[in-house]
Amino acid sequence: MEVYEHSTRFAGYRVVEWRPGHPLAQAETTAYRIGQAWDEKHALPWPAKLDAFLADPASRQVPALVVGPWWDLDEGTAGTVELVVSALVAAQARLPSLTALFLGDVVSEENEISWIEQGDLSPLLTAYPQLKQLCVRGGNGLHFGPVQHAQLTTLIVQAGGLSPEVVQDVVGADLPALEHLELWLGTPDYGGDATVADLQPLLAGSRFPRLRYLGLRDSEIADEIATALAGAPILERLQVLDLSLGTLGDLGAEALLASPAIRRLTRLDLHHHYCSEAMMARLQALPIAVDTSDRQAVEDGDDESARFVAVGE
Repeated sequence: MEVYEHSTRFAGYRVVEWRPGHPLAQAETTAYRIGQAWDEKHALPWPAKLDAFLADPASRQVPALVVGPWWDLDEGTAGTVELVVSALVAAQARLPSLTALFLGDVVSEENEISWIEQGDLSPLLTAYPQLKQLCVRGGNGLHFGPVQHAQLTTLIVQAGGLSPEVVQDVVGADLPALEHLELWLGTPDYGGDATVADLQPLLAGSRFPRLRYLGLRDSEIADEIATALAGAPILERLQVLDLSLGTLGDLGAEALLASPAIRRLTRLDLHHHYCSEAMMARLQALPIAVDTSDRQAVEDGDDESARFVAVGE
């Protein structure tokens, strides 16, 4: 899922931008995007736009919604995300087919990822017990609280930085059906102060019994995470480990290579990394699919402080 272009597919469905007055076509196989656009003059506030969308009876068949900017792009005036959350919660009975929600399909020309203001999203999970996929972009003000959800299989949180509190909310959640967990941890410059210790309940393997994909992406502490993961019980049941977009170097890669569990994965994704060419060759020799593309410049006497994650601001 790219962060510099609007999504064209979400949860397996093609994404279509919805505009007021346009009837819903093929609603049962389409993810409709509802957001404010640059060319909309005097646009409806986002909750009113959702209400207009729901006036079409076909909206009851929509399986996925993509929420774009909820503020006036031309004027810069913002409706808070709480208004969006409240509108979606109030619409629960009118969206009986909704199983996937992307909150924050916002690209950099609309708002940098580190500037997106989120909020408490726990009411959404309570209101939609049938939800299977939730994707959130933006970490500012983000909060989940104690989460319990029986059906959610995919949780993706994209940010320039995730706070320890958000990471603790996620790894402490009661999500027995979760198969895909993706956290963009980011950098301290943008609120990404979470540490390996915050991830420990997850690494210990006591959470999420059905988890098969683990993405700890876009992290400034990728070497530390890789070292902790190498001997972590969670690794024994994963099929895909994704440490891409971060600052992984030879130290973290060496730890992964020393782990027998790495060889039982089906895929290891490390793209955007700082490994040496010799280390890349060793990784590619593993008997699994390994992505070591997008190698970043590595200088002699590589200084970790000179490494950068792929997505920060």
